[in-house]
Amino acid sequence: MPDLASFDVSALLPFIAVGFAAQVVDGALGMAFGVISNTMLLWIGVPPAAASAGVHTVETFTTAVSGISHVAHRNVNWRLFLRIMIPGVIGGVLGAYVLSNVDAAVTKPFILGYLSVIGLYLLWRAWRYPPQVKEPKIVEPLGLVGGFLDAAGGGGWGPVVTSNLLVQGASPRTTIGTVNTAEFFLTTTISITFLTQLGWAAFTVATLGLLIGGIVAAPFGAMLAKRVPPKRLLGLVGTILTITSAFGLYRAIFH
Repeated sequence: MPDLASFDVSALLPFIAVGFAAQVVDGALGMAFGVISNTMLLWIGVPPAAASAGVHTVETFTTAVSGISHVAHRNVNWRLFLRIMIPGVIGGVLGAYVLSNVDAAVTKPFILGYLSVIGLYLLWRAWRYPPQVKEPKIVEPLGLVGGFLDAAGGGGWGPVVTSNLLVQGASPRTTIGTVNTAEFFLTTTISITFLTQLGWAAFTVATLGLLIGGIVAAPFGAMLAKRVPPKRLLGLVGTILTITSAFGLYRAIFH
């Protein structure tokens, strides 16, 4: 745990700003908090396992507030929620154990390349909107893979699960709300798993700042997801996914 008496509070401000911005995007589009926050922690030299553990500790609180907000705004499809949440938790536990003991960097470029293509496809669908809204058929495997990658890669639940459900024709608003609400159970399980492996060392000043900014921002994302038109939501998801995945792919290959 950080020693609150030993540092200037102004040191928290950049992390609060990043946490706020990342959570607004995540709550509105169903992705990006983990990717943005984890990338920033890696940049300042936090080890991958500790960075993922810190981000998931923060997300335990931010997804609780975000999930409650999405439920209040009726953005949740409860049948879909159960279909992604249970396998997601299983995948998350497996991914946390893997990252705590094995370097997952080898597969990361392939995953980021795949997500970049998905992002471009979602942009094309937004341009051709309105598509036919239909019940997604491939759900449980997405939850399992998304949970595993989220823990092992420090982010991936939203990009993998939200984007692939949208590709299958699911409604943007309820997909985003459902994935965000299920994420609370995923992040809680992942955080507990990391704590058993790493202890409290992962909870740093950076994660404290992310926590403050994320909790303040959490209610706003659900409001935006409800009010922004579906076509624009789809386009924004595609844009964020393409940019973050392409940037991550560049860093994975050339750094």
